[in-house]
Parts: sequence; structure tokens; C-alpha cells
Amino acid sequence: MLTSLALILFSVACGVGGQVALKMGMIQVGHIGAQALSQPAELVLRVLTSPLVLVGLGLYALGAVSWLTVLSRVPLSFAYPLLATSYAVTPVLAWLLLRESIPSLRWLGIAVICLGVILVSRS
Repeated sequence: MLTSLALILFSVACGVGGQVALKMGMIQVGHIGAQALSQPAELVLRVLTSPLVLVGLGLYALGAVSWLTVLSRVPLSFAYPLLATSYAVTPVLAWLLLRESIPSLRWLGIAVICLGVILVSRS
């Protein structure tokens, strides 16, 4: 069970890391507006040549492989709610690394998510 929990946490870490890397990569790519969309081939090339976007996609792929391993070992009703930790960790990392603002109500929601994950993990 400990190995499965470690794999779940690894999947979460890959997903969170992937989100942060994708966001950082897209900051470098820039805003995608009407002008960018009018030249789709150029836009796709810009996105797919961003190292951070590629790192983010790679982390997602690694997380998916880990998640498939988890699904082969533990009940979905246990494993899936633990993925909610990503909804708590991602905003915290966005706040720390990207200097994004997090309003009070969102902090409260993050705390509720953490409490829910604790309850599910103990059942």
C-alpha cells in the first residue's frame, strides 16, 4: 500500500509540475490572441519549441504512466480522490513561483480540499 501511495503522490507531483512548467512556457510564448490564431502553423511551432512546454508535456506523460500503474493496484474510489491534492498544491506553487495572487476564499477552499484528502486517505 505504501508503494501505491508513493505512486499516487508521484502522479500528483508530475501533474502539478507539468501545470507549472506549461504555464511558465506559455508565459514565454506570449498571449494567444486573434493575430496568433490567424497564423496557426507559426503558433504551433512557437508552442512546441518552448522547452518548458515540452517539459510540462513530458511530466504529464510520466504522470500518466505512473497513474496507470496505480490503477492496476488500488481501488479507483481510493486513488482518485487523492488526486485532489493537486488542486491544493498547484495554486500554492503558482503563488510561490509565479507570484500569482490567491484571494482568501480560495485559501479556504484549498484548506477544505486538504481536509477532504485526509479524510479519504484514512478510510
